[in-house]
Amino acid sequence: MSGLSKVAAVIGVGQTDYIGDHAKVRAGGKPHDSYGYAAQAFTNALQDACISRDEIDGLVVGPTVAYERMGEVLGLNPTWGAQEEAALAVIHACIAIHAGLAHTVALVYGNDQRSSALQYGGPQAMGGNSFLSYIYHAPWGYTSQGALYAMMCRRFMELHGLTEAQLGEVAVAQRLAASLTPHALMKKRITIEDYLASRYICEPLHLFDYCLINDGGVALIITEAGRPVRPGQKPPVVIHGVGRYDLIRAATSMEPRLLDFYRPAEERVAKQVFDMAGIGPKDIDAVQIYDSFSCHVPLALEGYGYCRSGDVGRFMVEEGIALGRKLPVNTAGGHLSETYMQGWAHQVESVRQVRGECGEHQVENCRFVHYNSDVAGKAVSVIYGR
Repeated sequence: MSGLSKVAAVIGVGQTDYIGDHAKVRAGGKPHDSYGYAAQAFTNALQDACISRDEIDGLVVGPTVAYERMGEVLGLNPTWGAQEEAALAVIHACIAIHAGLAHTVALVYGNDQRSSALQYGGPQAMGGNSFLSYIYHAPWGYTSQGALYAMMCRRFMELHGLTEAQLGEVAVAQRLAASLTPHALMKKRITIEDYLASRYICEPLHLFDYCLINDGGVALIITEAGRPVRPGQKPPVVIHGVGRYDLIRAATSMEPRLLDFYRPAEERVAKQVFDMAGIGPKDIDAVQIYDSFSCHVPLALEGYGYCRSGDVGRFMVEEGIALGRKLPVNTAGGHLSETYMQGWAHQVESVRQVRGECGEHQVENCRFVHYNSDVAGKAVSVIYGR
């Protein structure tokens, strides 16, 4: 995949009004369905990119909407298209551009999960046994992702010495970031004492270890790198490296989570993405980590080489993952405090950090941002940069 380095760049990003829509939903309303949120984000991304809809010839949609219907809603006739989750959508766009299948690709996601009362846990979660592997473990009480990640986190703590207070650094750091982010949902800062005093949802995970559930939409516009910047356009953010490796064998037995904490996949992807970008962990200025639960963060920090194995607890406390510390993580608040857009908002934050337009939560002299996710055995990475 080395040929994908610097072939594509992000020229536009857009999102919906997370705060305003959340307030309407809590009051009993339903501002949009998933397609409406996606369309709104797409319109905002086009404005941000300073291009017209007619210049879009590729479309990648998130798994929450149907490709054909989304294209119809947006009024597009793409020459190439796909349906994927956030980081893989970016990789697909790079592949399409590199192969000449498309020149300018819209990545579009919308989700009305809160207003539709979507269930991510319980025996009928998102379609029951047709959905995720945790449903197979219902006879033993594992009918939610929270239960699975709680067990994974407990085993990691026992093996590597991570304490609850050290894990709490994730929630505290991300709430600090959210307090400085205008569009973030959860702005009240918390302390480690607040974290430890909060109730368990599934021990050892506290309330603050769980992600939000809210409605919203996100869109990105990706085009060929090196295209001349038009008047009014912002500097393009180049995709320097991508990587992917899947742990599929024994996935329904929970083996990838419980035995190795995704580590083999993360190490393979780390080599892919850093070699492709021609940089290493020491060159990264901010990290965005898929954080449906806080424990994703320490696992990824070790797996991608930001600290030594077994040292992540000390690293997060002493060197720091908050804004202004050694390695800022999830600099807008992440899934825990900004918004739960299933990794898509992390891409927008990565782009804005490289552009230098994040205001109070801007990382100083941000050159490279590394996004990674490790969900259901898939490790995926993208490095954004100037």
